[in-house]
Amino acid sequence: MSAGEASEHAERSRHSRLTADRERDIYEAVLTLLREVDYDALAMDDVAARARASKATFYRRWQGKPRLVAAALRHRTPVESDALDTGSLAGDLHEIARRAGGAAHQEDVVLLRALSRAAHAHPELADAMYDSRIRPKLQTMRAVVDRAIDRGEVAANNPALGFLPHLIAGANLARPVVERAEADAAYLSRYVDAVVLPALLSADTP
Repeated sequence: MSAGEASEHAERSRHSRLTADRERDIYEAVLTLLREVDYDALAMDDVAARARASKATFYRRWQGKPRLVAAALRHRTPVESDALDTGSLAGDLHEIARRAGGAAHQEDVVLLRALSRAAHAHPELADAMYDSRIRPKLQTMRAVVDRAIDRGEVAANNPALGFLPHLIAGANLARPVVERAEADAAYLSRYVDAVVLPALLSADTP
């Protein structure tokens, strides 16, 4: 066995079973690179270099780039706190706006933009994006709406309730296109007051 083959064999042995810490390092490397380049430009060699891991490890563990990226996304699923309960619909929506306009969420927006086109060609990647970035936020908004209905703040039959996620997401997507500026917390707070709350609190319900 040559020196190169021996080194590769040792690398395979070390990483045949990845520890949780090693997996976390790899996932962080993947997500960091995806914020720098889009999905198509993400090279496994670059991930290996950033994570100080063998590329062979990636193919053994995840069989390729789509599954590796999907696993990284699911690993970083945000914990949407059930404690998001300010006591009022307006307070809850302003808290959602604050979080959505924060630096951490803006990193998520950059990440989703990098992956959105590739998701059309890779269903597994699309599922991972939905599970890790979209579903938790939908669950949080559903809880906000349910509490508002229970408190009598909003009518259960208000048709605008079903469009709350679309309203919030629409602002995040539209401002960079229309105004060439990110939808930061201050902008989203104004949007909540001017658009979202009037729609949800409208008395003109069926």
